[in-house]
Amino acid sequence: MENFKYGEDFLSSSLAIGIAKGEIKGYLSEESQAKVNQSAQYVQDIVDAGKVVYGINTGFGPLCTTLIGAQDTRRLQENILKSHAVGMGEAIDKELSKLMLILKVHALAKGFSGVQMSTIERIIWHIQEDVIPVVPKQGSVGASGDLAPLSHLFLPLIGHGKIWKDGKQVNTAEVLIAYNMEPIALGAKEGLALINGTQFMAAHGVKAVVEMNRLMNNADLIATLMIEGLNGSIKPFFTELHQLRPYKGNSFVASTVFNLLKGSAILESHKNCSRVQDPYSLRCIPQVHGASRNAWLHFKEIIETEINSVTDNPIIINNELTISGGSFHGQPIALPLDYATLAVSELGNISDRRVYLSLEGETNGVPKLLMKSTGLNSGFMILQYSTAAIASENKGLCFPASADSIPTSLGQEDHVSMGSISGRKLLQVLDNVDKILSIELLCAAQAKDYHAPLKSTPIVEALHAHVRQVIPHIEEDQPMQDILDQALALVKSGELIELAKKISQEQNVAYFGEGTDYFENY
Repeated sequence: MENFKYGEDFLSSSLAIGIAKGEIKGYLSEESQAKVNQSAQYVQDIVDAGKVVYGINTGFGPLCTTLIGAQDTRRLQENILKSHAVGMGEAIDKELSKLMLILKVHALAKGFSGVQMSTIERIIWHIQEDVIPVVPKQGSVGASGDLAPLSHLFLPLIGHGKIWKDGKQVNTAEVLIAYNMEPIALGAKEGLALINGTQFMAAHGVKAVVEMNRLMNNADLIATLMIEGLNGSIKPFFTELHQLRPYKGNSFVASTVFNLLKGSAILESHKNCSRVQDPYSLRCIPQVHGASRNAWLHFKEIIETEINSVTDNPIIINNELTISGGSFHGQPIALPLDYATLAVSELGNISDRRVYLSLEGETNGVPKLLMKSTGLNSGFMILQYSTAAIASENKGLCFPASADSIPTSLGQEDHVSMGSISGRKLLQVLDNVDKILSIELLCAAQAKDYHAPLKSTPIVEALHAHVRQVIPHIEEDQPMQDILDQALALVKSGELIELAKKISQEQNVAYFGEGTDYFENY
């Protein structure tokens, strides 16, 4: 098993997901342990010297001028977890809670937060044993970090809150008894270090970086299949065109689709047709898909910076210098989360247009509504209703949460990012676009069927055959729910992408295009 050193190694989104899945083991090196212990000693030195430092011996937020006696510093840290655990709504996915734990350990292990080694070790225990706290999805404004979600995440450290067990939520006390363990005693500053930070927002960002990459690859493959089904032209994907407007995403999409279509007999069969140019949903795939990829590159960079940063407060530089700053503010990732939501939604918008295009009956040999006998049968007509409805839903979700700010904490936190809402909306739109793409996949496969016995390229033929292994060609109306579920499962699984890679290697044919490294390292 691959190992990862918390606080030292560079954490990427895929590595974080790997740790969450148990494929990679995270641990603390001796160097990181030394930094953590030194930082904890700085805090103890401050307490012993009686210096007034925010969050160590003062109240929180608007209570920052209220001094707390040395004898009450431990109770202060427990009280902040209890008082701030005010989340509402359904729980986030267990995987997201686990990612929050991983991101928090990585930040604390850098040695600027003043927490005890025993506290970090207990959090690592939760990760390794898959004993994951329950975190409600609502309640963070993304300002002093994700206060409410992080409070729920760490209540189990002091014996409160709930834990996921066998898919159910159980009281932490039950779990501690089962493992013969006791709650830990938090030291000065520890409660604040645990709940100040952007780990709720960042965990959503990590998940989105990985899921968006899969979605973009699926979108390119499914669009290519649709190009073949609708006798689209290969010219809009020529390198000569994209060298004159060399965006990384555009060039990658164009060259990838070109690779997938090069040598197709279907393409060859209509190269001298009278059509001058294709509609934008086919012709502008490099520009639209590429723009979403360009957005993803920026989004990935921001999330990587965030998850390798220290985002609690105050920061402990040494026993003489503590800095009460604003590194917990979610604005740096709230804006990209909103931007990424728009980028994902656009992939759904253009996919819906291709679905509509496939039903028009303007392609030689491909019947209107993708079925030969219509009238008695409605064909694939109503599938586009679903893509239209979901695409419209996404448009509402694209309003940027980060455009809003409601002051909190009696005005102490007078500008907030609302990035937690941005992250939640992004994952929702990703799920919605998977559904739109799954319908496009059905339509593209159906359209391609009508070009038989002409063949496409090895990769496109393999993709089409894989779809047909689980979803039959349809020539009369039937209940579609099971078929839609199967198509969605294909899209979400990433099977099509892995199959394309496999055929590329086995048959020595090109798949990914220009600039692969930009889009395969995340």
